[in-house]
Order: sequence, then structure tokens, then C-alpha cells
Amino acid sequence: MANADFIAVAGFVALFAMMALRVPIGVAMGLIGVGGFAAITGMKPALNLLAQSPIRVITDFNLSLIPFFVLMGVFATNSGMSRELFRAGHAWLGFLKGGMALSTIAACGGFAAICGSSVATAATMTKIALPEMRRVGYPNDVSSGVIAAGGTLGILIPPSVVLAVYAYITEQDVGKLFIAGILPGGLAVLMYMATVRIAYGRSLPRGETFVLREAVASLRDVWAVLILFIAIIGSMYLGIATATEAAAVGSFLTAVIGVARGRLNLTSIMDSLIEALRTSVAIYTILIGAVLFGYFLAITQTPQKITAFLVALDFGAYGTLALILAFFLIMGCILDAMAMIILLVPIVFPVVTHLGFDPIWFGVIIVMTVELGLITPPVGMNVFVINTIAREVSLVTIFRGVLPFVMTDIVRLILLIVFPAIVLFLPMTMK
Repeated sequence: MANADFIAVAGFVALFAMMALRVPIGVAMGLIGVGGFAAITGMKPALNLLAQSPIRVITDFNLSLIPFFVLMGVFATNSGMSRELFRAGHAWLGFLKGGMALSTIAACGGFAAICGSSVATAATMTKIALPEMRRVGYPNDVSSGVIAAGGTLGILIPPSVVLAVYAYITEQDVGKLFIAGILPGGLAVLMYMATVRIAYGRSLPRGETFVLREAVASLRDVWAVLILFIAIIGSMYLGIATATEAAAVGSFLTAVIGVARGRLNLTSIMDSLIEALRTSVAIYTILIGAVLFGYFLAITQTPQKITAFLVALDFGAYGTLALILAFFLIMGCILDAMAMIILLVPIVFPVVTHLGFDPIWFGVIIVMTVELGLITPPVGMNVFVINTIAREVSLVTIFRGVLPFVMTDIVRLILLIVFPAIVLFLPMTMK
């Protein structure tokens, strides 16, 4: 066992060294997984894993929802649904002080309900909302901070690709995880809006006068988003369809709506398919690496040993949970969201279940913690996406603007830990 412990430690050191050298996380995990397994069992069993695992992952029916949801998000983006959401949000909220920022957060929440990707949400809203906020005189730190924070809603409000990956790794019901994200996602939108009002409300410009007729008329443009959300989440909640079936229907409906409204043609459909294929292949590469690395963790018994170590510290259930979340926050400074879920959840999940925490609740909690990594330095994926699109806005400026929302995320995380019913109420009512 001492030899296995040494190989486990060496494997993790090699993994982080490869990541520091910018080796793709999926490739690094796969190489360490196969190499570590071979060091203990021999090369032939390890090569058998390498031959079987990719096929098993690619043909797994439960994972087929990922390319469907990715495709749905691409179709929605190319159909201009995000712009319609922003216009509707501005029609209803624009008359308030900071109304443009509130509209951006509302649009991010609506787009997250049909996209499932934080990076895509941040990139899309940067192109739409940033020029509008500049036009009315918003400082760069405020406008970029609002978009970076609003983008994080993409991995919490269902459908969420990250929640789907968590469900696969931990063998949980992905439908229940999606439903569990609804109330926390709504709470996130409201708390972000409150943050805008408290932190910036007095200094931000007021929008145009509220016109009820125009506000009601704006809702006619967002009917597609409402139909898609009801079709996907409603069918899962009522037990009419599985998550995979709902994803397939959602991607098909998004394409049909885009074509019917004249927003998608043959060229844009082909471009959407290619973009979705590239994103899905990247996700599947990471998942294959995670499966191979999982065999390495299993044979070295790393999760069991970490569980025993943390339990022996005798910090109590919530003390240990706080330690785990703090570790995720620290790792969020060097890893992106998907990498953290795939690399770290298999290690800490046995600890969480041993302590008696609900795995559905923990899934939402850990995804919320991972959200912070999207907007905190030095990685801050959403921040880098905004900086890539708007080169004139520095990283320091964006990080400064997002700071109040980081504080809000921490408060929201504490609320969900103290009141787990916010997460678990809707899943408990599912059929």
C-alpha cells in the first residue's frame, strides 16, 4: 500500500505539472490515469482500459444530453434570442436607476435557461449589453463586472452542462439536479439585481420613462425562450421525458423556431452544428480523461484515504464541508469550472456522502462554489472572455467591477447551506 500511496502522490504532482505546462486537462488526466494504473497492475490491463473507456463514454446514453444542450445553446445564440431577452429586460427595468445593468442580469438569467454555458452567456451578453451600457455612460468596471457575474448563471440555471457532468460522475439523477437549480438560480438573479442597486444604484444613470404598452409588446419577442424552458424543464419535472429526451426535443425546437422566424438558414445551421461539435468533442475529451483518471483513483484508494483523513480531523460535518468548499475556492484560482468538477468531485464526494449530506444539494452547492472561480483571479474564465471581446477593458478593471458580486455569491452560498430546503424543495415534489 505504501507503494500505491507513493504512486498516487507522484501521479497528482505529475498531473498539476502537466496542467502548469498547459497540457489540456483531459489529455493530462488520461495520461496520468493510464500511466498510474500501469505502474500498479502492469501495462496490459492499463492498455485494456485505454481501449475500452473512450468507447464506453462516447456511447453512454446518459451523456448524449450534453451535445444536445450544447447545440441548443448555439442555435439560440445564432437565432438572436439573447438580444430579444435584453430588449425585453430593458423595456421592463430600464426606467430604474441602473436599469441597463438590471436588464443585463435578467437577460443573462433568461439566456442561461436555454444555453447551459457560462462562457457562452458571458460572450453573448458582452457583444449585446456592453455597447449599450457604454452608450448611456456606464463605467467600464461596472458594465463588465455585471456581465461577468451574470454569465455565471449559465452553469446554475438549468439546463446546465456542468450539472450534467456532476450527475454522470456521481451517478445522480440529472433531472433532479436540473430542477434543484431553479430556485437557487432565481435567487442568484434577484441577489445580483439587489447588488447593483446597493453597490451602484445611486451613481448609475436612469433609463427612459416606463411605457406599459412597449413593455408588454416586448414580451412577444421572448415567447420562444419561455416555450423552450417549459418544454425542457416542465417535461422533466412532470416525468414526461428524461433529461436526454428533453435535451433532444429542446435542440430540435430551437432549430425549428429559428428557421420559422427566418433567423436560421442552411449556412447558419451548418455553422451551428460545427460549433456544437467542437465544443462537445472538447467536453467528451475531458470526460474520457476523467474516466481513465477515475480508475487510477480507485486502484490507489485515494478517495477512501482522503475520506478517512478528513473524518479523523474531527471538524464535524459542517466544519469538514467548509474545508472542502474553501479548497474548491482556492483551486478555482488555477482551474476552470469543468476541470474542478471532473478532477475534484470524485475525490471529495465520498467524504460528503459519509458525512450525511444530500448529494443533490451538494451538487448545487459545489457548482455555486465553482461559479466563483469563473470571476476570481487569476483564471476567471468569464473575465478573460470579456477581455478577449472588449480588448480596451483591462482585466484589472473587470475584476474590480465583479468584486461586489463575489461577496454576493458568498452570502448566497451561506444561505443555501443554512437553508437546504431552497435547493431540495422542488426535487422532492417531482413525479
